[in-house]
Amino acid sequence: MTAIHTASLSLVTLSDIQAAAARIRDLVVRTPLLPCAWADAERPLWLKPESLQATGAFKLRGASNALAQLDAGQRARGVVAQSSGNHAQAVAYAAARLGIRATIVMPDTSPAVKLDATRGFGAEVVVVPPAERDVRPFELAEAHGYPHIPPYDDDRIIAGQGTVGLEIAEDLASGARSGAPDLVLVPVSGGGLISGVATAIKALSPETRVIAVEPELAADAAESFRTGERVIWTPEQTYRTIADGLRTTSVGVLPFEHIRRYVDGVVTVSEEEIVEAVRVLGRKSRLVAEPSGAVTTAAYLFHAAELPAASRTVAVVSGGNVDPAAYRDYFGG
Repeated sequence: MTAIHTASLSLVTLSDIQAAAARIRDLVVRTPLLPCAWADAERPLWLKPESLQATGAFKLRGASNALAQLDAGQRARGVVAQSSGNHAQAVAYAAARLGIRATIVMPDTSPAVKLDATRGFGAEVVVVPPAERDVRPFELAEAHGYPHIPPYDDDRIIAGQGTVGLEIAEDLASGARSGAPDLVLVPVSGGGLISGVATAIKALSPETRVIAVEPELAADAAESFRTGERVIWTPEQTYRTIADGLRTTSVGVLPFEHIRRYVDGVVTVSEEEIVEAVRVLGRKSRLVAEPSGAVTTAAYLFHAAELPAASRTVAVVSGGNVDPAAYRDYFGG
């Protein structure tokens, strides 16, 4: 089974991302670039807090772009999607805004906060074991004629997520901050976000380095990048990490082509480093970040020696949908 919109493997372009930005303007927040007073003076850091989206994560951008391009017949049938939580909420929210019925398949390991939020946006949620997450949506699509809205392996999704990179390039070059970023750090799992961001950044600032970041316990992207071949890990491997939004077992087929073309490297971070980054973002930047959203800050804090030399770094904080009890535990209760 393959996702839609990947057959030709044509890469997304800057014009695709610019068109997506215009298409989703009224559905998403243009999140700010926040300077970090606590950062190393020789390595200025800005945060791109996608946790400020209405659904708490960047996924709203891609979902909105995909849903906005459905024709009337497709909208009438309703859509199906799968996700551990952030894409689920994004599809549910955007579908509600556009008057489309949504069915979302979610693994039974999804945090309750994400399950509840998805239902709260009006979607029907189908809970399955992790191994069935990427199978059941296709069964439902075939049985009911639902258009499938993939979480990452889709050109519309990649273009929508790429608006994050478009905004970074535009906003860092404006006003007193004038200048391109030297380094952009982006979380990676299925690869939709890193694909779109890297495409936009490399088109607008070719000298900027783009680095993907993922947990050591779900390092399929790092292995794929190192070997040049798309590697698939098992759910038993990737589900060990607390970063539940980064547990996908492989990068997508289309995202991997973007990664090979535009991404400069992949850095992995430990579970302890992720938790400390969550604490730093909460205490010093007043941002609630889920572990998946904190991996880039963890890379900045603990892996400077593995990163390209940079005087202007941007870290994408991809989401803030963290279980409240777990979040309290990260700060010692």
